[in-house]
Formats: sequence, structure tokens, C-alpha cells
Amino acid sequence: MGEINGYTDLEKQRLLLNEHEEKHFMSSEVVRDIILGVSDGLTVPFALAAGLSGANVPSSIILVAGVAEVAAGAISMGLGGYLAAKSEADHYARELKREQEEIVSVPDIEAAEVAEILAQYGVEPHEYGPVVSALQRNPDAWVDFMMKFELGLEKPDPRRALWSALTIAFSYIVGGIVPLVPYMVIPIATRALGASVVLTLVALLIFGFVKGHFTGNQPFKSALQTVLIGAVASAAAFSIAKVVKA
Repeated sequence: MGEINGYTDLEKQRLLLNEHEEKHFMSSEVVRDIILGVSDGLTVPFALAAGLSGANVPSSIILVAGVAEVAAGAISMGLGGYLAAKSEADHYARELKREQEEIVSVPDIEAAEVAEILAQYGVEPHEYGPVVSALQRNPDAWVDFMMKFELGLEKPDPRRALWSALTIAFSYIVGGIVPLVPYMVIPIATRALGASVVLTLVALLIFGFVKGHFTGNQPFKSALQTVLIGAVASAAAFSIAKVVKA
């Protein structure tokens, strides 16, 4: 191993890694839960309130119905998030057990799979041979390698299911309160609807922009798409209520 300015190659690489700070956003699952909760929270109660306003229902009734929907929606969405995260954890546990059994029962096949994976990255046989041997000497690392590179699975956080449920439910409540605020202060539903439309569309615009920023999409395009979805949902609900009432 060579020396560069008094440092070995390995030491220099470690120094470079310590000096280099990569700016990756690592909480993608949390962001996904927030997006799911807020987007539905803004859209569903908004459409419900618009539909009831179209039927000339008093603001007090709309507010009660809206609060009930937000509560039910938060529980339902949170439970769905919990079950989805729990299913992912159960799937990981099953696949982990299977890989642990296979490196014991069919080690040659598993070693061949490691070699095949490395070959896909352009690693030559004389280069991946020592890697395969090193993994064979470390069963835990071997299993971890197979889980990541063969199955594409990352070990889930054991608290993921609970945090997912709470994040989605809280985000739904935050989003759901926005379109209901005007009905809290304006007793005439048709007037409250106008304020609710403006407030919710502004909230959707901001939310869509922030969502686009964090997900790597075009923020302005994401903002317009989010507003469009909310506007279509509320317009459809309002129109249906008008037709049914007529």
C-alpha cells in the first residue's frame, strides 16, 4: 500500500470521507407518511365541507361532520399506516429467516449468488473471489449482504409501525383542520365555503411546493398538481350535492 504525504492510501481515504459531507435526505419514510396524511387531510374534509355547503347545510352541521370525518379519517389512515409498516417488518423477518437457513443448507448456491451479484457490477472473478470468501467467514454479514443486494430489503426500524401510524394520523388532523377553520367563525355556509376554498387552495399550493422540494420533483409543478386535485375533488362534491338537492 502506497504513501501519500505521510499517509497510507487507506488513511487518506478515511480522511476524505470524514471531510466529505453528503447531503442526502434520509427520512424518506417519514416524509412519505407526512405527505400521505396531509394530502388526504386537506382534500377529503375539504370535499366533504364543499359538498355539504352545496346542500345549504348550516356551518355548525358542516363543522360537526367535518370534525367527525377528521377524527375517523385520522384513525383509519393511522391504522392503515401501522398495518402497512407491520407487514413490511413481517416480510423482512420471513426473508431473513429464509436467508439464514439457506447459507447453512445450500452455502455453495448462496456463494454463487454473491458472485453473480458482484459480477453485475463489473467485478471480475479474481476480484470477487476474496469477497465471497470473506462473507463466508462472517455469516451475519453474508445474510445482510443477501438481504440488501439480492432481495433489496433494508432492516426496518422496530418502532416504524407505531411512528408511521402516529405521523400519518397527526398529519391528517393538521391538514383536515385547515378547510374547517372558516366554518368555525362564519355561520353562513356559502360564505364560509368561499373562505374555505381560498384557505385550502393556498394550503394545497404551499404543501405541493414543499412536497415537490423534498421529493426531488419540480416544486412549482407539484404545487399546481396538488391544487388541481383538491379543486377537482371539492368541485365534484359541491356539484353532486347541488344535483342531488335539486
